[in-house]
Amino acid sequence: MTFTEDELNLLASVPQLIGTAMAAASGSGLFGTGKEAFANASSVLEGLKSYPDNALIRELLPDPAADRKAAVEKMSRTRDWASARLKANGVNSAETLTQQVLADARAAAALLDAKASPAEAENYRAWTMAIAEKVANAATEGGFLGFGGERLSAPEKALLAQIREALGGPQTA
Repeated sequence: MTFTEDELNLLASVPQLIGTAMAAASGSGLFGTGKEAFANASSVLEGLKSYPDNALIRELLPDPAADRKAAVEKMSRTRDWASARLKANGVNSAETLTQQVLADARAAAALLDAKASPAEAENYRAWTMAIAEKVANAATEGGFLGFGGERLSAPEKALLAQIREALGGPQTA
């Protein structure tokens, strides 16, 4: 089955937004937030390397090595679509972002179940959970200047469980 442009935009934005919600779930401070933002961006692009045979992920993430300009334009369109949607839905805090991300993850899961092959759906879920986990583990919480603290805070653990449930199925990279 083929996906509509809005469906593709939803599927493309969910992994990025999940990473953003994970970063917002804890008080990582300036350095930690920077590490989490970098982990989010690099983890999203790892989908091409981790799942090179997944046609859906290749459609969501154009290869910058093949055509950098087209890839940047595609990512910008997805970002603009997601930003407009968040604004239209009144997302203006970490709490409302989390609610929207979980709703979008459930919508993405339903869409995958309806239109993607089982392998594509499984890979998408694993890729998305890997992003959430990498962002959550990018910085320690509760330390001082990156020293001490814990790897996963209670809010991050709770959000990981909620994301896993919303996406449905086993997903660990």
